[in-house]
Amino acid sequence: MYCRLLSRSTARVRFSCNSSVHSFSRSFATASLPPDGTVVSETNRAEATLKRFWETVGISRRDDGLAVTLDMRALKTPSGNTLLLPRNKRLVATLIANEWENQEILLKPHALPMTSIASRAIDAFQDEKTCSEVRESLLNYLDTDTICFHHDDPPPLVELQHKHWDPLIEWATSTFNIDIQVFTSILFHSQSAETRAKLDAVLTEMDPWELAAMERVTYTTKSFLIALALVKRHITVEEAAVAAQVEVSSQIQIWGEVEDSHDVDFHDIRRHLGSAACLLTNSS
Repeated sequence: MYCRLLSRSTARVRFSCNSSVHSFSRSFATASLPPDGTVVSETNRAEATLKRFWETVGISRRDDGLAVTLDMRALKTPSGNTLLLPRNKRLVATLIANEWENQEILLKPHALPMTSIASRAIDAFQDEKTCSEVRESLLNYLDTDTICFHHDDPPPLVELQHKHWDPLIEWATSTFNIDIQVFTSILFHSQSAETRAKLDAVLTEMDPWELAAMERVTYTTKSFLIALALVKRHITVEEAAVAAQVEVSSQIQIWGEVEDSHDVDFHDIRRHLGSAACLLTNSS
């Protein structure tokens, strides 16, 4: 059975189900380590050479999930784990395969957002110690959360703050029964210990895919609350991007857009947020 990713690559990206293909893929499951201890994987090899070395990209069905393959070899994460996705992550597998198929001559790491975020979920968030450290790091963003620091000037910024930030704060306070303080200065302010504890409990309940999405969106938007709203599907990718760029948008209204800066940021933030949202999709 074939999976269409792009019109030009229909014959190159396929689902394979027969046992011989499964056996061939498994023969590459264990990678030896070079003298420097770096794990040998397709991802690391590509990053090292920055050149395409594979001919075909596929998606192989396995008993316990889906594996993206390069020349029938299962794609691995930077840590050497097989990039094996649950059966309900078919969209994620298709997007990852699409990313690798579109690497035509030279590898473009920035064009692999789905690969990197799925690898992060597999490599990092199976370990409770790492999960705990990430939760602590994310909660620290509460004290400097972008949408909790409001200005009273200029008027375009004030209007955008009320339009895009206030509803998110109201949603968070009512949904999680917490108190979110809004500040006018970034100096020596923090959210309450009770609020932090309640949101820590919310993070603890997240699975590896949700936590990986939460991490990426928080770091991209510099806002724990925007990330939480996106992961909990309260807002769309576009709404999250607009909320994250309120200050930039107000500057553009006043001074105009800077070519090769504002326009690049516009697409970059949506690429990162989009990858996080897609990671959370499940199919029946």
